[in-house]
Amino acid sequence: MPITSLDGASERPDVDDTSDTIEIWTDGACSGNPGPGGWGVLMRVNGADTELHGGEPSTTNNRMELMAAIAALESQPAGAKIILHTDSTYVKDGLTKWIIGWKRNGWKTADKKPVKNQDLWMRLDAAAAARKVDWRWVKGHSGHAENDRADALARLGCEENRPRR
Repeated sequence: MPITSLDGASERPDVDDTSDTIEIWTDGACSGNPGPGGWGVLMRVNGADTELHGGEPSTTNNRMELMAAIAALESQPAGAKIILHTDSTYVKDGLTKWIIGWKRNGWKTADKKPVKNQDLWMRLDAAAAARKVDWRWVKGHSGHAENDRADALARLGCEENRPRR
């Protein structure tokens, strides 16, 4: 039996046939925190890779990690079966463990403080709820080729958003 939240996010969704499953690796990067930042996405659909990246001139690493997951999910159709790999426990745990409590508490943390990045959490929650997502954590900077590529794309997004001299 899959472990599924009320929002469709899960760590093991009901995906028996993986032939139509999309694999995604995401990463975020920031030069300074806050500072210029970028996000990167590597998607594998039927053996073909697609890459996305972007960034902002003044942001945080956590916002870029969230944007990578948002961009990846929003690029796929509703109902898609997705395995999303992230090296961010903030993103994975936020969506699979914490968000139910945040929403129940009016977007406040357990200690009654406003949830940081609520705008992006709400967007990610909606994107995940419309798809069947299996969230997987991968150790960052550990020689995992696909995660390393997502990291390189995130760094590219960061570089493209640095101020020009």
